[in-house]
Formats: sequence, structure tokens, C-alpha cells
Amino acid sequence: MAGGNGGLKLVGQWASPFVTRVKLALHIKGLRYEYLEEDLGNKSDLLLSCNPVHKKVPVLLHNGKPICESQIIVQYIDEVFAGTGPSLLPADPYERAVARFWAAYIDDKLEPPWDRLFRAKTDEVRAAATKQLFEEVEALEGGFKECSKGKDFFGGDSIGYVDVALGCLVSWVKATSVLAGAELFDAAKMPLLAAWMERFGELELARAVLQDVDAAVEHGRMLMAKNAARASN
Repeated sequence: MAGGNGGLKLVGQWASPFVTRVKLALHIKGLRYEYLEEDLGNKSDLLLSCNPVHKKVPVLLHNGKPICESQIIVQYIDEVFAGTGPSLLPADPYERAVARFWAAYIDDKLEPPWDRLFRAKTDEVRAAATKQLFEEVEALEGGFKECSKGKDFFGGDSIGYVDVALGCLVSWVKATSVLAGAELFDAAKMPLLAAWMERFGELELARAVLQDVDAAVEHGRMLMAKNAARASN
């Protein structure tokens, strides 16, 4: 890991894919950082003071200054440490815009039904969220084809911004497939995306930061059980 980064601290929670997104960017850039695990059931003064608006992780502290929201943090890392490690966003303005479009799609279209799937209080709501999630994922097959131009990653020959935006979800894609009883990245419907997921998951940096799938499954079951219990009370 590279030094001289002015003191980076990452406030996060182990199960959050958005925290994993920032970890991926930091590892790609080869930056040293201190990781601070947050108890979201008893949020620290540090988190509340650094992110008083959303009160959520991740928060990156750089020289004591907080940056919030995972995609904003990743772009900040790419800009501030432009001379360190590979660039995440393409140099071409149009390709950069396309990458930002698909990264936004991931958060805008996948995150809401995914969240509802785990927080649903009834089987009907969970089934509807699962159906929507599976439908929204299919569009990413075209996104991969557009961004990769026939190569291995969204970023082409090497991982880029969209790879980081989606790669942070790999453990949760696999965990959701277990919990839903069907492959979220179905190789029959999305062969490019399914192959990408396997390649990405085998990367050394991905193995270093992605959640253990079994642990993610158990965490998902805990969330589902907790919300089901609330519905019965």
C-alpha cells in the first residue's frame, strides 16, 4: 500500500457493500488507510458529526475532513490521488459519462428493491421486491457490453469505475441467490455478467475486501427474520 496519503480513515460496517466499494477503490489505488468499524445500532459521535445529514456509512476522513456517500468518495479518491495507481474513471469525457450512468443505475435501480427484499415485513412485499430486482439486473448485461467493448471488465482490460460500483455487491449477489433460491446473475440470461462476476471475484484485491458469502447469507437471514418479527408484533 502506498504511503504519503495525508491520513485516511474509513468509517464503515462490515456488511455494507457501499463500504466495500470504498475499500475496493482504496486497494486499487494502493492507499493505506485506517478502518473504523461502526456499530449502527449505537452510532458513534464520530459518525454523527461527520455525516449529520444521512447518519450513514461509509465516511472517508482525509486529513480530518469527511467525505460521504460511496460513489462520491470513490470519485474523490480517483481525483485526489490521480498520480497514484490506475485511474478508475475513463479519460474520454463520453466514456466517463457512460461509466457514471451505469454506476448511477446500480444504486438507483438495484439498491431500492434489494433493500426492500431484506426489510420486507410480509412475503408478498418480499416477492414483489425480488421480482423487481431480478428485472432491473437484466439491463446490466447491455451495460457491460457497452462499457467493456468485448473485454473482461467494465473498464476494458482492467477494472474501472463501474467494476468498483458493481463489484462491491458480488458477495451480496451470491448471498441473495442463496436466499431467493435462484441465480441473480443467471448465466443463461446474462452470460457476460455472470462471467464478469466470476472473474471479478477471483481478483486478489476482491478476495481481500469482499464479505464472506456465508456470513452475508446469515446476516441477510437475520435482517429478514427481524423484520418478519416486527410485522407479527
